[in-house]
Amino acid sequence: MAGLIGGERNRATATAFAPAGIGNIGVGFDLLGHTISGPGDRATVRRIEAPCVRIAAIEGDAKGAGLLPTAAELNTAGRALIELRERHQVGHGFELVLHKGIALGSGLGGSAASCVAALVAANALLDQPLSRDQLYPLALVGEAVASGSPAGDNVGPMLFGGIVLATAERVVRLPAPALYCAAVHPDHVVETRFARDALAAPYAIGEFVRQSECLALFLAGLYRGDHALVAAGLRDVLVEPRRAHLIPGFAAVKQAALAHGALGASISGAGPSVFGWFVDVATANSGAAAMQAAFADAGLASRAWVSPVDGPRAELVPAGSAP
Repeated sequence: MAGLIGGERNRATATAFAPAGIGNIGVGFDLLGHTISGPGDRATVRRIEAPCVRIAAIEGDAKGAGLLPTAAELNTAGRALIELRERHQVGHGFELVLHKGIALGSGLGGSAASCVAALVAANALLDQPLSRDQLYPLALVGEAVASGSPAGDNVGPMLFGGIVLATAERVVRLPAPALYCAAVHPDHVVETRFARDALAAPYAIGEFVRQSECLALFLAGLYRGDHALVAAGLRDVLVEPRRAHLIPGFAAVKQAALAHGALGASISGAGPSVFGWFVDVATANSGAAAMQAAFADAGLASRAWVSPVDGPRAELVPAGSAP
């Protein structure tokens, strides 16, 4: 018998939505992230008697959705549910339908969103649902299928909302100032493995020290609510210089954001999406339009979303609601 979830017993299916995310936040490679409202992935999970995980379908018109594997062990969502069953000795199985709202290779955390949405939905079907802290290591296992490493900068904020510091052992929610994010996704794909390859060469100790300085300033700015400190720290001197060439027009897009009032701007995740942080929604909208114009000058159409930096977390949604 399924546990008591939302006042319902014997629940057989559940649907969850996980929002897109801004991985790294520039200065915090594989450590920092936050979510944005707007795009996201949905997962509908059905409890089945067979002790297995199977993916029944991957739907949605997001670019690249049809390229995703339906073999559960090769899919971030399927792998996370396999880990859930094995680690917590779940006797029953799960059948999963994914609806992709985040484009493949967008840098907005599409692989993580599928993984987290599936876990939140499946968790609602357990006899004894787990806490979000217990779901986190399962999400890391699922995300590693796509990224090649158990990085939590996307799955962490999707599970907990807002800005998080995510390590291999824990997630720490950070203070989220009343700022706005403009995220712009060009019609271009950067595969995560190529973005990772760009970082293979060793770094000089001075570069590491400079990045550490920026990270410290950024974190201090969050805790003090000091925009000047946030702006001083929101700079990526390690990863961005090596990945910028993978994104057509990146330098102009970043400059457009800064020229329109961004406290800082950088690559979201592995790219090609670019984000900027702004002090209010009007400035963020203006910055987003300028960033899109810069991408257009580089020959790329794009989509833009403006969201509070303190974004939402993954939640259950009515199964019959529109994707």
